[in-house]
Amino acid sequence: MNPRSRLLAALMTFCLFGLALKTSASDWPQWRGPNRDGCVPSDAPVPTSIPAELKRVWQLQIGGGFSSPVVQGERLAYLDAQEDQEVAHLIDAKTGKEIWRAPFAASYEDEWGPGPRSTPIMDGDRIYVQSCNGEFRCLNLADGKVIWGVSFDKDFGVKFLGSKANEGTASRRGNNGCGVIDGDNIILPVGSTDGATLVCFNKHDGKVIWKTGNDEAAYSSLMVATLAGTKEIVAFTADALMGVNAVDGKILWRVPLRTDAKRHAMTPVIFGDHIVVNSHTFGMICFEIVKDGDGQAAKTAWANRELKVNLATPVFFKDHLYCQGAAKNYVCVDAADGKVCWNQPGFGDKLVVTILMGKNLVVTTDLGDLFFIEATPTKYTELAHTQICGKTWNHPAYANGKLYVREGLTRGWKLSCFDLLPP
Repeated sequence: MNPRSRLLAALMTFCLFGLALKTSASDWPQWRGPNRDGCVPSDAPVPTSIPAELKRVWQLQIGGGFSSPVVQGERLAYLDAQEDQEVAHLIDAKTGKEIWRAPFAASYEDEWGPGPRSTPIMDGDRIYVQSCNGEFRCLNLADGKVIWGVSFDKDFGVKFLGSKANEGTASRRGNNGCGVIDGDNIILPVGSTDGATLVCFNKHDGKVIWKTGNDEAAYSSLMVATLAGTKEIVAFTADALMGVNAVDGKILWRVPLRTDAKRHAMTPVIFGDHIVVNSHTFGMICFEIVKDGDGQAAKTAWANRELKVNLATPVFFKDHLYCQGAAKNYVCVDAADGKVCWNQPGFGDKLVVTILMGKNLVVTTDLGDLFFIEATPTKYTELAHTQICGKTWNHPAYANGKLYVREGLTRGWKLSCFDLLPP
């Protein structure tokens, strides 16, 4: 091929790949969707009904892991364990065909299975990935090559102990919690007790912008929100719920919330100036963030001690919360006072995942069931129920009318694409 032909081919590849980088309301580029709230954007296509048997578009045999898939344009990324390494994969979302794979850290395995547990972030021409043992990498989305990286151990002194640890923090079960992008920055739950619970990096080159806090990291993912007039990062650590100024990392408020196992796993749910968190120990609590002199304070708005939800994160819709309950059930909760509006038994074992699609909920369980439910506080109204996969502890991704489901616990790992909008 002559130089002119090579140049034209390179330009064509760049243009075609660039088309895939255009983001839209139909993307699912990070943990729990575009806004990290488990909600499909209002201008994205959603199903109004679901058949008893969903159409499977493709299925892949993959390695272990509890990381969720993410989708941007026509590209899907997922992480898994391959032999002794944790590996990032980029595939064609329409066909499942692999574009590249990139090992980025040593693999970790415990009695729950091997592989990564933190969901990657796709952001323009880059993808950010995190391993169980605290290795973080920024990869080029075009070819998977490392642009920059950081080690929680080598750079911040956070030792990953695995099963040797006595408590259920990230140092024991893996760095599961996902960082969050805020403009040109990315904030990570590093979990150092020496001034680096959270660390803010320039997302382009990895330069440290600020670091703050003395809490260990749990398994919860970070959120960005404007509360009581201030833009802040909300973190549910192993020791507390706290908000820090997004600009300089100053801790604005902090509420100690510690359980015996220190294994906070849900992602804070934010609506207005309110934040809801839940735990197997203290139940479900709602805090209101208010101005307090030159700072802020977190005031308890309500607490429902009976809603001892361990792993699941609620979805907020029209002043109500929809979530797995404390006893293999599903509940609707009034977000104003924490009272249960309805309670439906027969949902999963340990984990139920909720995605809001329009005015309805797609609910998947760890037993592989999919429920299609009306998002209404009046009564439980089931529109459809089908078996979609085997046992799973993964959050699905929804993009362009397709539901991407990962299944498998200790073996039999698969990634499938289902069409929720058949012609």
